[in-house]
Amino acid sequence: MKKGSRLLCQRASLRFEFIHQHREQFSIKALCRCMSVSSSGYYDWRSRPVSKRAQEDEALKAKIKKSHEASHRNYGTRSIKDDLTDQGEQISRRRIGRLMKEEGLSCKTKRKFKATTDSTHNKPVADNRLNRQFSWSQPDQAYVGDITYIPTHEGWLYLAVFIDLCSRAVVGWSMSNRMTATLVIDALQMAIKSRKPDEGLLVHTDRGSQYVSDDYQRLLKENKFICSMSRKGNCWDNSPSESFFHTLKTELVHHENYLSREEAQQDIFEYIEVFYNRQRKHSTNGYLAPFKYEQKLVGAA
Repeated sequence: MKKGSRLLCQRASLRFEFIHQHREQFSIKALCRCMSVSSSGYYDWRSRPVSKRAQEDEALKAKIKKSHEASHRNYGTRSIKDDLTDQGEQISRRRIGRLMKEEGLSCKTKRKFKATTDSTHNKPVADNRLNRQFSWSQPDQAYVGDITYIPTHEGWLYLAVFIDLCSRAVVGWSMSNRMTATLVIDALQMAIKSRKPDEGLLVHTDRGSQYVSDDYQRLLKENKFICSMSRKGNCWDNSPSESFFHTLKTELVHHENYLSREEAQQDIFEYIEVFYNRQRKHSTNGYLAPFKYEQKLVGAA
């Protein structure tokens, strides 16, 4: 078949597909007249066997939808392509985009959020020893920590995290209705217990009152960790944690309406431990989930 004839057939097929999708809303006759095709042509198109390409598209749609749902409806064409490649499917992003459009699948809308740091204190602060060195070759060499807030009908729920700068895994986290030093201490102790980092670990945070507290500083000294703090008013000094909170809120929190703190805690726990650390593809890791990236490093060692 010549290229011009093939193109005409493709256009006609698209028109017939449109008519088929809207046949319950309008009469076939009216749709055919609107699309400038004959009713007999439409019925002839319907009677033809489904092409191999169309069958493949239907099978791919199911896999694309599964990947999209598993990502909490956050994956776009790039991540879904990578997901399908892991399953042995070699498919272009353009084709994925077309199939997603046909299925009405799209990424969640991004929304900005406000960071909170209470640095109105007279306590001594540490130098910025991290100095925006956000790429590390091995896990448990450098962590960044930060706090954010989650709105619920009961009031704010505060979340503190510590993130490994090698894999971007959330290695420690804690939630509370109060933004106290205990919140960040519990998060760091979780990381210490689960990861058992060596002496010399660099722990970077902002200058918030929680991080300059005596109890938090004592925990760092007891474990012989190195304290690092952002420069005043410079959020870019701690951009990995800012990026994680942005991801958490745009992918989860901004699409929920939590009636209670307990409801929010359960959702955030599942997001961090089930999805983010183990499933969510991270561009910094070559589109591997944080824990999978760490496993790859161990296997290559």
